[in-house]
Amino acid sequence: MSFASLLRAYEKHFKEYRHQNGMRALGIPNNKMFYEVTKIEDALQLWRSINDKAKGDFKPDDEEFEDAQGNVYSKKTYDDLKRQGLI
Repeated sequence: MSFASLLRAYEKHFKEYRHQNGMRALGIPNNKMFYEVTKIEDALQLWRSINDKAKGDFKPDDEEFEDAQGNVYSKKTYDDLKRQGLI
């Protein structure tokens, strides 16, 4: 079996009834936010995190910013680096 056919089978799984029903049973929406999340516990943790932020448990200090190279910084660090012209 070629890599391309394995990849197609992997992607097809997420559109199948079995996957959609499993997500529904866990109370998780079946959308692109969960693309490439392969473990149930990881999906549940991500869903809890999304719900916590939606409830207002999100603190501005928790914000993360990404530069053009993909590096992730806290808001304070990002602002400092930007002010210095480093990013």
